[in-house]
Amino acid sequence: MYAWRGYAGTHRLEDNPNQITLSAFDQGEVIGTVTLGVDSPVGILADEVFKDHIDAFRARGAKVCEISKLAFDPTVRSKFALGSLFHILYIYAHHIYQCTDAFIEINPRHRRYYEHMLGFRTQSGVRINPRVDAPAHLLWLSLDFMGAEIERLGGVHDDAGTERSLYPYFFSKREEAGIADRLLSIG
Repeated sequence: MYAWRGYAGTHRLEDNPNQITLSAFDQGEVIGTVTLGVDSPVGILADEVFKDHIDAFRARGAKVCEISKLAFDPTVRSKFALGSLFHILYIYAHHIYQCTDAFIEINPRHRRYYEHMLGFRTQSGVRINPRVDAPAHLLWLSLDFMGAEIERLGGVHDDAGTERSLYPYFFSKREEAGIADRLLSIG
C-alpha cells in the first residue's frame, strides 16, 4: 500500500521486540495491518523526525508508543474492521504495555481524519520524514482520552446518533475486558 501511494522505503516488517503488528482479516484475506511500537532505550521510529516533541512527553513521565504502518485495503469500507483493529491496538498499548500516550506520523492530507475520527491532536508543523521521503505531521493521542471515548461510545454503532467518530465501532468495555484478560493470560 505504501509503495502504491508513492512513498519511498522498503515498508517491510522488521523483527523488533518493541513492535507488534496486527492484521485484520475478512474471509481469510488480509484487509488491513497496523504496527504498535512501544518506547524502549532505542526509542520509537518517530524519534527520527520528532524527538523534540516526544521527549517533552517523556520528561513529564509519559510512557509513549507509536502507531505506524497502517495499511487498509481501499476496496474495503468497513468501520467495524478498522474500529476493531484500533481497539485491539489500544488494548495492547494500554492494558499490556501500560502506555499513556500514543503518537502517529501522518501525511498532511490524512491529518483531519485522525483528528475527527479518533481525537488525535497535531503536535508539529510539517517536516519531511526520510523513511518515506514525504511530508508528515506528528499527532498525539492520550490513551486516557481514548479509554473514555471507548467507555462512552464503544459498541453502540447501531445507536450512535450523530456521532461521527470511529469509537462506536470499537468493542464495548465488557468485550474489551474479556479480550484483555485473554491476551494477558497468553503472555
